[in-house]
Amino acid sequence: MAPVPSVNTPSPDTSASAGAATRGIPEADPRPPHVVVVGGGPGGYEAALVARRLGARVTVVERHGLGGAAVLTDVVPSKTLIATAEWFTTAEQGPELGVRGEAPAGERRDLVDLEAVNARVLALADAQSRDIHSRLEREGVEIVVGEGRLDGPSRVVVDTGTDTDPGTTTLHADTVLLAVGATPRTLPTAVPDGERILTWTQLYGLAELPEKLIVVGSGVTGAEFAGAYQALGSQVVLVSSRDRVLPGEDMDAAELLEGVFRARGMTVMSRSRAASAVRTEDGVAVTLTDGRVVEGSHVLIAVGGVPSTAGIGLEEAGVRLAASGHVEVDRVSRTSVPGVYAAGDCTGVLPLASVAAMQGRIAMSHALGDAVAPLKPGRVAANIFTAPEIATVGLSESTLRERGYRYVTTTLPLARNPRAKMLGMRDGFVKLFAHPDAGVVLGGVVVAPRASELIFPITLAVAHRLTVDDVADSFTVYPSLSGSVAEAARVLHGQSGEGAAV
Repeated sequence: MAPVPSVNTPSPDTSASAGAATRGIPEADPRPPHVVVVGGGPGGYEAALVARRLGARVTVVERHGLGGAAVLTDVVPSKTLIATAEWFTTAEQGPELGVRGEAPAGERRDLVDLEAVNARVLALADAQSRDIHSRLEREGVEIVVGEGRLDGPSRVVVDTGTDTDPGTTTLHADTVLLAVGATPRTLPTAVPDGERILTWTQLYGLAELPEKLIVVGSGVTGAEFAGAYQALGSQVVLVSSRDRVLPGEDMDAAELLEGVFRARGMTVMSRSRAASAVRTEDGVAVTLTDGRVVEGSHVLIAVGGVPSTAGIGLEEAGVRLAASGHVEVDRVSRTSVPGVYAAGDCTGVLPLASVAAMQGRIAMSHALGDAVAPLKPGRVAANIFTAPEIATVGLSESTLRERGYRYVTTTLPLARNPRAKMLGMRDGFVKLFAHPDAGVVLGGVVVAPRASELIFPITLAVAHRLTVDDVADSFTVYPSLSGSVAEAARVLHGQSGEGAAV
């Protein structure tokens, strides 16, 4: 039998606190825990709100503005620009619906006041940032303007100074959340100048619509901006290093979108890699690795992002980083250092504002002792804001095949939907994946205008393990685009596993 450990009992004391300690009751700490959030993007400000609700004292450190890159230079501005471009995309259906006045693509540039468009884009981003700032202040969150870095696992040093008034502030924290985001990746042979060679954060400084925009990179960012500027009236050349645009997305969806791009007059250069980009007398010249040269008025470098983790004391504090520079986290956002959490693009989990926000909320619930459910990436819905949009949730078809899962699938073209016919929509589809025996919905893809809204019923099905019969037996409005989701589920009713991946 193992020896019983001895217990050191304090000397008797008449005070209440000493009596509590004598009885083995830990003395209560009158101070609320201090949470310091480095970065005010979705992961940071959502974490701050949760931490305040759970009774913590919260300080948010942000150098540029509340909302971070997602609000100021990325998600909000880009989707606002895309919303403007959608006006022209929708107008393309005008003649088919009997409405005159649709402007041909070649004449649209004269209709677009890009300076006014960008002014609206930046004004909306600024308004959203100020709303977030006001919300945090109302909730009692302290906001420190400056650039934060770790000085050990429980201290954050903030550079609060300016060129003329240098200064620092040291914050002592019980819990630290890193939400430092990412910045656009650039090429050493294509250095952005903010005028002709651009990252996506610099597009909103343009006073005139590019006459010919070369987009280097055919991932989500490249595809979204290529589609938007083509709709606004620019000639667009999309340089893709892979066989098709959106190489990481559903193959049917990516092939459909590339076909739409080409039909609208976009030049898509597949299996072409940019080696360099330089200014010319009146534009830019992009040289490809095979020696070809593509000339245009502007070039957008959209080749991914780099986590903003360098030079802020992470490795010195013991925070483990991946080879890519991303902070390594588990499913409750813990880093390798106790008390230090991370959320958002700096973690490399999924580069989505919704995921950053969820990571931040989960981190604070875990740190402050609230009930917490670990992040489940398989339940994350994502959307690409092209025209048509591409929305996905759950397991993709490529993942199902790679893992050898059995599944059944069906694809319903959007053109068959009565509501789509009324609206002149032809390009798109609804695709579902389900288990052949249990009928549980495993995932889905929607390609359609406003696919970001249509994916929600499939997201509910995946999150709550609903069957195709559960979806099929639910009422939908007639006529509606969402009717295709229920119809796809009805097609899968009773299907066997024949022909499915095994």
